[in-house]
Amino acid sequence: MAQARSTPSDVAFSAAVKAIQTAKGSREMYARMEERRPWQNRITPDLAQFIGAQTSVFLGTASADGQPYIQHRGGPAGFLKVLDESRIGFADLAGNRQYITLGNLSENPQAFLFLIDYEQARRVKLWGTAAVHENAPDLMERLRVEDGKGRAERAIVFSIETWDVNCPQHIPVRFDASRVAAAIADRDARIAKLEAELNRQRY
Repeated sequence: MAQARSTPSDVAFSAAVKAIQTAKGSREMYARMEERRPWQNRITPDLAQFIGAQTSVFLGTASADGQPYIQHRGGPAGFLKVLDESRIGFADLAGNRQYITLGNLSENPQAFLFLIDYEQARRVKLWGTAAVHENAPDLMERLRVEDGKGRAERAIVFSIETWDVNCPQHIPVRFDASRVAAAIADRDARIAKLEAELNRQRY
């Protein structure tokens, strides 16, 4: 039987989690944090901007008996789309045909999204449910991405119950290869310009 939830954070902080927090000495701190800054269950403008910038997402699902699975999905910025104040969608592309995520969602809609920006050292956790939409051309058109690769087979829509932002501690700093290449090209161009200027002054 599902336990009653009085605040959005109860989605993550179950009775068992709170019991462990109490035993380990952190429950009082988190209770104060939840009172000062309640967890949200709607997509804010800041979160929408963060979602729209992502090129990678991890989707967690579980079978009816609780066996968990994490699936990675990626694409150009904008492949993960905010549909309204509580729903996020993306096109599910053709893959290895294992269909573990689809099988899990067919019997257990509970799902989890994990977004991480290695460059800005920011990560966002979203709890909710997910639904698979087959043969939904209008929805697929909304989720279509310009210059996207792969063949879209269906849509997956994630409905948010609550979300939270993790602290940046221990996030390794990594940069997108295209951004690094652009920065190196810009540096090389400036070096060439300075070398040319030195040569003109020398002669």
